[in-house]
Amino acid sequence: MPTIQVEGKGAFEVEEGKKLVLSLMDQGVDILHRCGGNARCATCRVEIIEGDAGPINEIETAIRETKGITEDNIRLSCQIHVHAELTVKPLMTASETGMDPGPRPAD
Repeated sequence: MPTIQVEGKGAFEVEEGKKLVLSLMDQGVDILHRCGGNARCATCRVEIIEGDAGPINEIETAIRETKGITEDNIRLSCQIHVHAELTVKPLMTASETGMDPGPRPAD
């Protein structure tokens, strides 16, 4: 099983193929997911510090363009299916924004 290292939070193992946003949530990591993991809001952004998050799909490409996200290492955790070791940093959190995290994304 791949290991996810969350900057400032520690590391945990993840079932291969599981969405990164769900993996983070299930480990109690504070991350927004306002649209429920549908790649519409981009609040589940993470910085990929180390590792291979996989290719950026068409859905993620479209919302990244809409939101002006140009950095290759900034990804939507709802669109990443974990297949390798990753070190990440959540960029938008409920505690920092005061927003409700959002509905649980589908598997």
